[in-house]
Amino acid sequence: MALESVERTEKGYLVNANDWNEEIATALFAEEGIEPTERHWDIVRYVREQTLAGDEPNERGIMKAMSKLWGEKATSKMMYEMFPLMPSKQGLKIGGCPQSTRKGGY
Repeated sequence: MALESVERTEKGYLVNANDWNEEIATALFAEEGIEPTERHWDIVRYVREQTLAGDEPNERGIMKAMSKLWGEKATSKMMYEMFPLMPSKQGLKIGGCPQSTRKGGY
Protein backbone atom coordinates (compact mmCIF):
# COMPACT_ATOMS: atom_id res chain seq x y z
CA MET A 1 0.00 0.00 0.00
CA ALA A 2 1.43 3.38 -1.01
CA LEU A 3 1.18 6.64 0.91
CA GLU A 4 -1.10 8.20 -1.72
CA SER A 5 -3.65 5.43 -1.17
CA VAL A 6 -4.15 5.93 2.59
CA GLU A 7 -6.41 8.43 4.31
CA ARG A 8 -4.56 11.14 6.25
CA THR A 9 -5.42 14.10 8.47
CA GLU A 10 -4.78 17.67 7.34
CA LYS A 11 -1.46 17.51 9.26
CA GLY A 12 -0.41 14.34 7.43
CA TYR A 13 -1.03 11.72 10.13
CA LEU A 14 -2.59 8.43 9.08
CA VAL A 15 -6.29 8.20 9.94
CA ASN A 16 -6.03 4.42 10.46
CA ALA A 17 -2.88 3.09 12.18
CA ASN A 18 -3.53 -0.30 10.53
CA ASP A 19 -2.78 1.24 7.12
CA TRP A 20 0.88 1.65 8.17
CA ASN A 21 3.76 -0.36 6.75
CA GLU A 22 7.45 0.31 6.21
CA GLU A 23 6.87 1.51 2.63
CA ILE A 24 4.53 4.19 3.97
CA ALA A 25 7.00 5.02 6.74
CA THR A 26 9.78 5.43 4.16
CA ALA A 27 7.58 7.88 2.22
CA LEU A 28 6.77 9.76 5.45
CA PHE A 29 10.50 9.99 6.31
CA ALA A 30 11.07 11.53 2.86
CA GLU A 31 8.15 13.91 3.33
CA GLU A 32 9.67 15.02 6.65
CA GLY A 33 13.05 15.52 4.98
CA ILE A 34 14.72 12.79 7.05
CA GLU A 35 17.18 10.24 5.63
CA PRO A 36 16.48 7.32 8.00
CA THR A 37 19.21 5.31 9.67
CA GLU A 38 18.65 2.15 11.70
CA ARG A 39 18.41 4.37 14.79
CA HIS A 40 15.57 6.37 13.23
CA TRP A 41 13.75 3.10 12.60
CA ASP A 42 14.41 2.02 16.22
CA ILE A 43 12.70 5.17 17.48
CA VAL A 44 9.76 4.92 15.07
CA ARG A 45 9.17 1.24 15.89
CA TYR A 46 9.42 1.91 19.64
CA VAL A 47 7.04 4.89 19.54
CA ARG A 48 4.56 2.94 17.41
CA GLU A 49 4.71 -0.16 19.60
CA GLN A 50 4.24 1.85 22.82
CA THR A 51 1.45 4.03 21.43
CA LEU A 52 -0.53 1.12 20.00
CA ALA A 53 -0.20 -0.58 23.40
CA GLY A 54 -1.87 2.48 24.91
CA ASP A 55 1.17 4.31 26.31
CA GLU A 56 2.30 7.25 24.19
CA PRO A 57 5.97 7.78 25.08
CA ASN A 58 7.42 11.21 25.84
CA GLU A 59 10.94 12.41 25.02
CA ARG A 60 12.44 11.17 28.29
CA GLY A 61 10.90 7.72 27.83
CA ILE A 62 12.22 7.49 24.27
CA MET A 63 15.73 8.48 25.39
CA LYS A 64 15.73 5.89 28.20
CA ALA A 65 14.55 3.13 25.86
CA MET A 66 17.06 4.03 23.13
CA SER A 67 19.93 4.29 25.64
CA LYS A 68 19.14 0.73 26.69
CA LEU A 69 18.75 -0.51 23.10
CA TRP A 70 21.85 1.24 21.75
CA GLY A 71 24.09 0.60 24.76
CA GLU A 72 25.02 4.28 25.04
CA LYS A 73 23.36 7.34 26.52
CA ALA A 74 20.85 8.82 24.11
CA THR A 75 20.74 12.59 24.58
CA SER A 76 18.11 15.16 23.80
CA LYS A 77 20.58 16.69 21.31
CA MET A 78 20.86 13.34 19.47
CA MET A 79 17.07 12.98 19.37
CA TYR A 80 16.51 16.46 17.93
CA GLU A 81 19.30 16.03 15.38
CA MET A 82 17.46 12.94 14.16
CA PHE A 83 13.93 14.36 14.47
CA PRO A 84 14.18 18.20 14.39
CA LEU A 85 10.44 18.78 14.95
CA MET A 86 10.34 16.68 18.17
CA PRO A 87 11.13 12.96 18.29
CA SER A 88 7.85 11.89 19.85
CA LYS A 89 5.69 13.85 17.41
CA GLN A 90 7.62 13.04 14.23
CA GLY A 91 8.05 9.46 15.45
CA LEU A 92 4.29 9.16 15.87
CA LYS A 93 3.63 10.59 12.42
CA ILE A 94 6.16 8.38 10.65
CA GLY A 95 5.01 5.41 12.75
CA GLY A 96 1.44 5.82 11.49
CA CYS A 97 0.04 6.70 14.92
CA PRO A 98 -2.52 9.37 15.79
CA GLN A 99 -1.27 12.91 16.39
CA SER A 100 -0.17 13.59 19.95
CA THR A 101 -2.30 15.85 22.10
CA ARG A 102 0.50 16.13 24.67
CA LYS A 103 2.15 19.51 25.25
CA GLY A 104 5.92 19.79 25.70
CA GLY A 105 8.54 17.06 25.82
CA TYR A 106 8.03 15.59 29.29
